[in-house]
Amino acid sequence: MEIIRKTNLELKGKHGKPILTDFIFSSEEKPKPVVIFCHGYKGFKDWGAWNMMAESFAKKGFFFVKLNFSHNGTSPEHPSEFMDIEAFGDNNFIKELDDLQSVIDWILLPDFDFSGHLDTSKINLIGHSRGGGIAIIKASEDDRINKLVTFSSVSDFVSRFPKKEKLEKWKKKGVNYVVNSRSKQQLPHHFQFYTNFKENEDRLTISKATKSLKIPHLIIHGSNDTSVPMSDSGKLFEWSPLTELLLVESADHVYGTSHPWTRDEFPIAFKYVLDGTLKFLNQKSSSPIDGKPKDY
Repeated sequence: MEIIRKTNLELKGKHGKPILTDFIFSSEEKPKPVVIFCHGYKGFKDWGAWNMMAESFAKKGFFFVKLNFSHNGTSPEHPSEFMDIEAFGDNNFIKELDDLQSVIDWILLPDFDFSGHLDTSKINLIGHSRGGGIAIIKASEDDRINKLVTFSSVSDFVSRFPKKEKLEKWKKKGVNYVVNSRSKQQLPHHFQFYTNFKENEDRLTISKATKSLKIPHLIIHGSNDTSVPMSDSGKLFEWSPLTELLLVESADHVYGTSHPWTRDEFPIAFKYVLDGTLKFLNQKSSSPIDGKPKDY
């Protein structure tokens, strides 16, 4: 059995920039359940161990899809570097939701190039960090999604915006800068990021979206996450109606992985995450979910 990799395919998005997309799947000629992975803030589809993760899912019989959000700051020529910082500044949550919608719509087209490899009755979303919030909202509003997994997910967007004087300064200047700790770049956020959120706040309220979920939801978080507190996943666990919780003792925001990832094996914590995710995705949808933490 061969693993097929179709990488850096350009999908025309709704917002003037391409959505760079990868498909990783086995050559076995049979319909496969789909996993669509959403990266987080200052992330990208080829970060760290995400490629190894995709291959591990493909070897387990899944059709794995991962994408660069169109305005994440990368470009088709540089899919793993923030070379288009103006795009980064023009990004917002609605664009990311639209990008995800475009990818879902694409793979479900009757003439999709790899349609024979898809079991379209099993479409699963995985989101990491901010991508977890995006995945939750999309899963709540698209009934084609069957299961949801969040890695180290945020539980709200609004608390992460500047407040009071800092917000006024941002509004006056029109741009605010954040440092990318890996590349040391100063990355811009144009004020439209905030105004777009306020214009769409009802749709972008993660608590509301989580409470309205009608599908199984696996919540995963590391106990030593310093980027997104474990309490965020605690809130998601309280809100989500059909939920399972997997807490990873002593794990950080990325479960021991880093960028670039050059090792041949996963860290113990991340292997635990992937094993738990696979078990969850392979459960029959009719399996009872009692809302209590599970040990994998």
